[in-house]
Amino acid sequence: MKKEFKSSALMVIIFTVMLGSVNASNLIPFNKELKKTTLTLNNVKKGQKLLIKDSNGLILYKELIKDSGAYYKGFDLTSLPNGNYYFELNKDVEIKIIPFNVTSNNVVFNKEKEVSIFKPIVSAKDNKVFVSKLSLGLKPLEVKIFQESSSNSDYLLFSETIENTKIIERIYSLPKTEKVRYRLVFTTEGREFVEYINI
Repeated sequence: MKKEFKSSALMVIIFTVMLGSVNASNLIPFNKELKKTTLTLNNVKKGQKLLIKDSNGLILYKELIKDSGAYYKGFDLTSLPNGNYYFELNKDVEIKIIPFNVTSNNVVFNKEKEVSIFKPIVSAKDNKVFVSKLSLGLKPLEVKIFQESSSNSDYLLFSETIENTKIIERIYSLPKTEKVRYRLVFTTEGREFVEYINI
């Protein structure tokens, strides 16, 4: 009995390892009767978000990743109307986009159009704010820094657009005032990221 249990446990471990070794962007169709497509992602973390969006950015499906490690799930994408869609995995510092097209109940994934958008990383020490961001496609990054006020009329302290830079690194000096909160707004590749700093 123990030997059978050990064999079964070994098979489960081997199966899990095989699932984890599949490339993150591989999508494997099930048999035609099930009409399902399996999405496999490596190295997901608990708390990350997986979305399916249409070409207008409308969220059609949202899931919070429950377990870290390999993610493996079947989706019936053939039930979607004809059009362009994409999976979006929202990680700590990266958004991975996996586009697909639905035409007459046929689902096609375009690996060449898979992209990653890297989020700005912000840290602060004293009155200095450090910003870094990776932009592999040399996409422009617009930076705006606002000083918030209790009168709901925030004051724009600084604004710039950084272009043609793969590794963006900036240090901003903020005024030394007591109990002030600053809002940093970053816009790139059709996305907006907001960070708050208390100094």
